[in-house]
Amino acid sequence: MKIKEAVASGTMLPVMEAFYTIQGEGTFTGHAAYFIRLGGCDVGCVWCDVKDSWEAEKWPVLPVEDIVAQAEQYPGRLVVITGGEPLMYNLGPLTELLKAKGFQTNIETSGAHPFTGTFDWVCFSPKKFKEPHPSIYQEADELKVIIFHKSDFEFAEKHASQVGEGCVKLLQPEWSKAATFTEQIVNYVKSNPNWKISLQTHKFMDIP
Repeated sequence: MKIKEAVASGTMLPVMEAFYTIQGEGTFTGHAAYFIRLGGCDVGCVWCDVKDSWEAEKWPVLPVEDIVAQAEQYPGRLVVITGGEPLMYNLGPLTELLKAKGFQTNIETSGAHPFTGTFDWVCFSPKKFKEPHPSIYQEADELKVIIFHKSDFEFAEKHASQVGEGCVKLLQPEWSKAATFTEQIVNYVKSNPNWKISLQTHKFMDIP
């Protein structure tokens, strides 16, 4: 099978980086986790801190068997698939193999493409730059909205009205705007206690 066909089927994927660390944000903050960062993104967030991930062609394309074998070298059994935008790819083969090897599978996604894969936890982080695909709303376990502008509170409520009742709702200050918006987020959550605050603790603690 040619590489292009293998990527289309999800049996090979472009991997920007993969590393064992501590999950720094969201519901699983503090958990040891193996991150698989896939290359390629068409969302284009102006404040993205991994813009190198945008061009898929820059990164090696690996068989999912090799990706999972690397994850197995570490004691943790929580895998976070992120990007880039991971749902640009068919994640079925990768997640099925991870599950077969005993991993918990989490994803962090903007939801901009049709949902694929078998996941234990879906972190949906919508972006204004590209409209989410409708399939993400019924899958989302966690709605994490980045607050970069005052209009993002209204944006957060727009998406909160579409996720399931049990979805965890998080507001997270964009790192460079934390001084501007942290107090506003605190006050918003106090007035709207169906929301919680997420912080990028890995940046405070300087964890890669």
